[in-house]
Amino acid sequence: MSTTTLALVQPRTALLARVGDYLELSKPRIAVLELVVVLAAGFVATWGQPQPADMLYAMLGTLLVAASASAANQWLERFTDARMERTASRPLPSGRLSSAEALTFAAVMLIAGTLTLALCVNAACTAWALLTWAMYVLAYTPLKTISTSNTAVGAVAGALPVMIGWSATGTALDPRAVGLVLVLFLWQFPHFMAIAWLYRDDYGRAGHQMLTVVEPSGRRAGWQAVLAALALIPVSIVPVLAAPGLGSVLFVAGAVLLGAGQLALAALFWQRPGDARARLLLKASLVYLPTALIMLMLAPWI
Repeated sequence: MSTTTLALVQPRTALLARVGDYLELSKPRIAVLELVVVLAAGFVATWGQPQPADMLYAMLGTLLVAASASAANQWLERFTDARMERTASRPLPSGRLSSAEALTFAAVMLIAGTLTLALCVNAACTAWALLTWAMYVLAYTPLKTISTSNTAVGAVAGALPVMIGWSATGTALDPRAVGLVLVLFLWQFPHFMAIAWLYRDDYGRAGHQMLTVVEPSGRRAGWQAVLAALALIPVSIVPVLAAPGLGSVLFVAGAVLLGAGQLALAALFWQRPGDARARLLLKASLVYLPTALIMLMLAPWI
């Protein structure tokens, strides 16, 4: 490779690495999940007839606000992240990005997302997005080193994107919206308890007060996973049963079977906590949510 070619390639590689660091700072997997939830909520609120422009702007604004929340979260946790194997290589603890760069990114994304929602969607949608940001950054994040209640607070933050998508359509709140919020809230307990078990040593080193750290046998974490998975079964059919003319036997049977599968794996994890059973529960939770959302979106036709 010639010197001239090297001179061109190196800046390009550095730029791509920089972009990758900012992308990692925004936690793209969480952002994508929030976008799916926003879309599903808008779809259920109108039963398949949301205004495309409203939903696109709602999803764009949510993406920007979510990126800001993730960046602010990583800035607040930069020192504890440095003590955990799975997070030590993140842009801030590794030194690839500075604190000032992370804070600037978080501020710019928050302003851009807020303006997008306020100017292109509506005030209610904007308010729900800001509340989600505040719950995640100002409540959930600092609670992680203080109390095991951080999981419940984080579950609230994780469920609020339902309200962003719902309010973007202008549809009045009803039992369908409440049911969908509860689905997202309850789903996070089996999901998070499995993660908390698998990374309990990391969380312990970082000083995070996860239930698997405070009560290392894992039985209490398993019990929370079981209770949430059990509650999910009736709650998952509320958005459909609350809608006149819906609630087919096929949908109800599918929702119950899906929930029963996750409940069975949660019960196995509670009975004898272990890495293998935690991974099975984690995989089940990753199957459960998208499948449940797709079923809800298709409910008018099944």
